[in-house]
Amino acid sequence: MKKVGIVGCGNIAHTHAWAINSIEDAKIVSLADCVIDKAMDMAKEHTNSEATIYESLEDMLDSEELDVVHICTPHYLHVPMIISCLEKGVAAFSEKPPAITMEQFNELKNVHNEQDIKNNAGRINVGKQEKGGSNLKVGFCFQNRYNATVIKAREILEEGSLGKLIGARAFVTWRRDENYYETDWKGKLSTEGGGALINQSIHTLDLLLEFLGMPEKVKATTSNHHLEGVIEVEDTVEAWFEYKDGKRACFYASTAYASDAPVIIELQCEKGRVQLVENCLTVYRPGVVPEQIYLKEEKGAGKDYWGNGHLKCIKDFYKCLDSGTRFQNDIEGVENTMNVMMKIYGNR
Repeated sequence: MKKVGIVGCGNIAHTHAWAINSIEDAKIVSLADCVIDKAMDMAKEHTNSEATIYESLEDMLDSEELDVVHICTPHYLHVPMIISCLEKGVAAFSEKPPAITMEQFNELKNVHNEQDIKNNAGRINVGKQEKGGSNLKVGFCFQNRYNATVIKAREILEEGSLGKLIGARAFVTWRRDENYYETDWKGKLSTEGGGALINQSIHTLDLLLEFLGMPEKVKATTSNHHLEGVIEVEDTVEAWFEYKDGKRACFYASTAYASDAPVIIELQCEKGRVQLVENCLTVYRPGVVPEQIYLKEEKGAGKDYWGNGHLKCIKDFYKCLDSGTRFQNDIEGVENTMNVMMKIYGNR
């Protein structure tokens, strides 16, 4: 049985707790939050008050023999907390974003590599994940990679009837007003790291790059249209990507819209295109009636448009812990997304 801790007991942590409780060999044994009441409420709801409560990750790591820690804290704390887990030989599963600067992300890579070398000194054959051993896992919650429409789109592209992928476009148009930023860390560059891109549309950017790969050129602008003087970060971002083989992509995201509209991703191929909108995938071929494929997504915990991607993603992480195989959303697996995001932000 894996002993699991969660640090940060806000809204997203409840989704993680729900997912962990759906895994047969995992048990939440501890919760940490600087606001003790939040942790106590989570313990009542998800562990029948059996989990031990701590005020900090440090106290939890010092007092518990944990196998995994889920990091559900403000953005700027992700990297320091992952590093704390690595130094204790504990696997870390973090909410997005992986980091808020390239300096942070590079520090994480370096520490992870150092810990891997240190923990494997003198060892030849290392099989499954071992606490403090080789293949010490770090995972990030890019749950949309597990969406049924995304998986089906990959299958259609790989099947080849639409020809080569030549480009893509994506649109995220949601609404976040002043009250959304009442939480003290949101809306500030030093703690959130950005706005509409790093928070709301990072998953859509991640999917574009999953399909297209790393672009050769990135050109972008960021703007604050409706909350100027209220937040330090952008409410709108547009970007253009160009690839060595000629592919092009356009990306647009804004939190200044009238409502949370469905995300649109469209993949343009030589002989047609594939469009993903919520749980509907539409295939367009010249001279043929568009084929609409509705793919049922089971209801998950949290917001409706999340679906159950968190459960699929977290279950995959735990499966990789058991097998010792690579988790697709590890440090290397999210590096393209981090690099492009920081290029959009001007390499800060």
